[in-house]
Amino acid sequence: MIGEHRYAVQSVWTGDRGAGTSGYRDYDRSVRLTVAGKPALEASADRPFRGDEAKWNPEDMLLAALSECHLLSYLHACVTAGVVVTSYRDDARGTMVLDGRGGGSFTEVVLHPTVTVAAAEMVPAAIAAHTQAHEWCFIASSVAVPVRHEPVVTAG
Repeated sequence: MIGEHRYAVQSVWTGDRGAGTSGYRDYDRSVRLTVAGKPALEASADRPFRGDEAKWNPEDMLLAALSECHLLSYLHACVTAGVVVTSYRDDARGTMVLDGRGGGSFTEVVLHPTVTVAAAEMVPAAIAAHTQAHEWCFIASSVAVPVRHEPVVTAG
């Protein structure tokens, strides 16, 4: 599967309250994200940045992208290792630090996958598959923030 893949998303600001960006408190941070053929995603800034906490924000989406990419890469790694996964849940956490000048960055993302495999003898290979999954994850390979994983694997 060598080759170039292109992706497109449209971001439309929907938060004009009638005065545009005339002042920092005068506009809503609402955004509609669309990808052709998929449901729209209503997004906003995070609450500390005057956003709507009921909507997805960029920080949520970054964490979700890292978590899902690892999950999908992990399932593939398990198939190639002969490991049968019967359940997978990740409680991912990220830490972002503001720089005091209006910017900031994530300093760490930790994935906490809880995995169940079909048999006890699969557990060591299932744990090792997380390393392969991390190497294969396109999103983790694309970000500067360290992405760690602290898996728990049990036999079901």
